Amino acid sequence: MRPTWEKRANVKKKIILELKNVNACYGKIQVLYNINMTIRQGELICLLGGNASGKSTTLKTILGIVHPTQGTVSLKGENINKKPTNYIIRNGVSIVPENRRIFPGMTVRENLEIGAMHRKDTDQVKLDMAAMLDLFPRLGERINLLGMMLSGGEQQMLAMARALLSDPDILLMDEPSMGLSPALVDQQFEIIENINKKGTTILMVEQNANMALSIADRGYVLQTGEIVLDDRAENLLNDPSMQRAYLGGEF
Repeated sequence: MRPTWEKRANVKKKIILELKNVNACYGKIQVLYNINMTIRQGELICLLGGNASGKSTTLKTILGIVHPTQGTVSLKGENINKKPTNYIIRNGVSIVPENRRIFPGMTVRENLEIGAMHRKDTDQVKLDMAAMLDLFPRLGERINLLGMMLSGGEQQMLAMARALLSDPDILLMDEPSMGLSPALVDQQFEIIENINKKGTTILMVEQNANMALSIADRGYVLQTGEIVLDDRAENLLNDPSMQRAYLGGEF
């Protein structure tokens, strides 16, 4: 048997996640305006924008932490507007959160086991665990160390492996390069690209527009809660307005 996250590489490009005319508010303050996004199986989509542009709120809305005040969020065709976060996660969404947020007082192995805790396919989980340690050999070397003893780069690897062990239909990534050295940033994006090529659908929020677009299929650009650009990644990289506004490096 192959790891579950490698089995989707050649599947038909069905819609996994769709946002239609989504508005969202914090209290009485509206923060998202008519967001429309479509993510198909196997795609790597980047969501770009400056601080306070609505990127993290979009992820929270997908996860059910923030509920839309208008519009629809659909997961594999099901309206999940009013579904709780635990339901959404059990039904195929996983996240690598900003600043990693591993469990520092637990071992690497225990952190990984938490990622697969809702799964019943025990034999497949063992195979997937072995695949994660092949993908991230540093984690195998530190399997019995506490999370707090890992470097920042190793903690990011652990957060990614933990998320993948839930066998997600779509992996959300919130600022995966944050806090990493330039050398580790390059390594991180190589890993993300490799994971996607093996079939994992990814929606990535990232400040480093050049790096994100270099590996993405498509990109959306948010500005003050609205999508202002939406195109294939290579077109965004060559878009003069995009270059002037965003592609001087990071936002």
